[in-house]
Amino acid sequence: MINISIIGASGYTGLELVKILLNHPEFKINYMANSEGGVKLSELHPSMNSVFEIDINKLNIDNVVKYSDLAFLALPHKTSMAIAKELLARGVKVVDLSADYRLKLETYEKYYTSHMDKDNLKQSVYGLPEFFREDIKNSNLVANPGCYPTASLLALLPFTKYLDESLPIFIDAKSGLSGAGKKCNDLTQFVSVNENIITYNPMNHRHEPEIKEKLSILKEKNFSINFIPQLIPVTRGELVNCYGTIKDEFININPIEILRDIYKDEKFIRIKENAVDIKSTSGTNFCDIFAKVNDKAIFINASIDNLLRGASSQAVVNANIMYGFEENLGIPIISYVP
Repeated sequence: MINISIIGASGYTGLELVKILLNHPEFKINYMANSEGGVKLSELHPSMNSVFEIDINKLNIDNVVKYSDLAFLALPHKTSMAIAKELLARGVKVVDLSADYRLKLETYEKYYTSHMDKDNLKQSVYGLPEFFREDIKNSNLVANPGCYPTASLLALLPFTKYLDESLPIFIDAKSGLSGAGKKCNDLTQFVSVNENIITYNPMNHRHEPEIKEKLSILKEKNFSINFIPQLIPVTRGELVNCYGTIKDEFININPIEILRDIYKDEKFIRIKENAVDIKSTSGTNFCDIFAKVNDKAIFINASIDNLLRGASSQAVVNANIMYGFEENLGIPIISYVP
């Protein structure tokens, strides 16, 4: 068994990691911690009462090293890199769910804060398995992608060859409220979101440079990305609609066949004949994708569970790859329907 620590037990992604790892045949949760400690898991997450009882400790690096081979860091940016740096130096592998290792140094420092672990940043691997699988296999540090970039990149990457770089790409993205985190604020309280859709940080969201940078790295193309996120009054789920312009010579492409060809061997990509919905992927690691071309315009439609494929289940897939297990080992595939 591979011994696991979960650091950042209080939030939704920490809970989702517990739910997945409890049923994993090769990973064992051996240690859990947050910034305060002194409570049981079931006190933080009552749904775990009589299901899985474990102490939540105040974070102690020595104990993480003692009790684990791999640590999942479900922490805010900046906090995460300080802990990852110590763990990596002492031989513990890390899957980081924060933004701390996702971006190039100059991009990270422009949109987040000063980076205190530049050496490990250079060695980190972006954890989008469909496109970085071989690098993940040999990595001790995987940077789990953000939820919006996961859906957006899986939608756009198959079509970069056909898109006109001189014209902008627009990404209209809608996420369930859990994507905003567990802590309530004026934006996320019930009276704000109920029967409402809220656009926030349009064309200024931190996930926009993440999408643009990865498109550039993978396809060596410099697209203008305009990202518009919105909160919708559902608990979980994410729907991304991408709009671009096809080059003149490719206006007769069959987008569904392109998607099927690119993703033919991928366990967690489902190509759909009609527009997708969030209910069908909720509770799973699947990404459902549909695309349609009309003259020179292309519409690409993708759906994921923001807490799972956009965070915790993708993190466990990355851990499976790091240890040479089948990618789908212990990964949820049955959606929350109805």
